[in-house]
Amino acid sequence: MNEEITSDALKSFFRKDLFAEFVGIELLEAGDGRATARLKLRDHHRNGLGLVHGGAIFTLADLAFAAAVNSRGRAAVAIHCSISYLKAVQGDLLLAEAEEVSCGPKIAAYTIRITDDSGEMISLFEGMAYRKGERWVA
Repeated sequence: MNEEITSDALKSFFRKDLFAEFVGIELLEAGDGRATARLKLRDHHRNGLGLVHGGAIFTLADLAFAAAVNSRGRAAVAIHCSISYLKAVQGDLLLAEAEEVSCGPKIAAYTIRITDDSGEMISLFEGMAYRKGERWVA
């Protein structure tokens, strides 16, 4: 049985993620264990040093991760995440691209690369999820 669902259904489902919406994250596409999301940076995304807040970067990566793992049609929740901040952000746009590394019956692993306007990778996020038995509802 093919568990995958359409990108439009995923976008509709993730519009319910009120925190991601509040932060300003937009899910561009998702499906087949992959997802792409972006964040247009505003003043409120900056920390006391004037740099993009690590929490904003993490939240963007986490949304892309969630969309990718849930693109298989089964409800999935994070059980482990880590992020490395590689360099300071340049410009006013971040892009997160999630790619499936492994997807088993219960555990799935993903790598999310976050790039800035210059195309440079500024962060690397790795996430592991538990795939629940039930399907999620849009």
